[in-house]
Amino acid sequence: MFGFLMGIAAGVMITLAFLELVNEAWELAGFWTATLGFGAGALFMFMIDILLPHIRFGEKEVYGTDPTAQLELETNPHHGRHRFGRIRSETRILDQRMLRSGVLIAIGITIHNIPEGIAVGAGYMYAPRFGMFIALAILLHNIPEGIATALPLCKSGVCRWDSFRVALFSGLAEPIGAVVAALFLTSFAGFIPFSLAFAGGVMVFITLDELIPTAREHGHEHFTPMGIILGALFVFLLSGIFGV
Repeated sequence: MFGFLMGIAAGVMITLAFLELVNEAWELAGFWTATLGFGAGALFMFMIDILLPHIRFGEKEVYGTDPTAQLELETNPHHGRHRFGRIRSETRILDQRMLRSGVLIAIGITIHNIPEGIAVGAGYMYAPRFGMFIALAILLHNIPEGIATALPLCKSGVCRWDSFRVALFSGLAEPIGAVVAALFLTSFAGFIPFSLAFAGGVMVFITLDELIPTAREHGHEHFTPMGIILGALFVFLLSGIFGV
């Protein structure tokens, strides 16, 4: 099921990138702008992968860090002011390695959500209907990402409510990216086509570098392509419904 969900996310991302973002940039400003923007977005994510340590959904990336370093965290029970029924329970760290993986996954997803937010902001500045379409498509992609963030934290011993909050806060980087893009493009509207292609390059790099390899590693060999096709179908249907 994990591989299938990640396949859906990959299908949404790569179809949205080529069918909508790069295509719109090409039509608005020509092939040079689309090509340069797409390449810049892919290169930007490649540099982030090298310069900022994080973790893929199933594989460690430890550029510039000590992979044997232990994360010092408080292991005392933490109750908070509310228990929220069964969701709110004691936090007892049982697996430091799984906890470290969960924290680094959350950092990685937060890093990726900022340029995804830029895609939403750039799309909305181009046309509000187009921006809403991109936001809904990325929403489908974010569901398995949230699961990938919360699951290792829960398995390490972090209570479910705290795991949910970490996943929620990592997702809040996306609207921040959207607001930054909208504010910038309000003053520099001529950069909208480049921004659309840039966002497309970011999405394709994330899909090829992380989502598809992880989906194949952790899922059934046939479930991943089925998920990719289903994700593409979602984008096709949303595109038809929204008329973009």
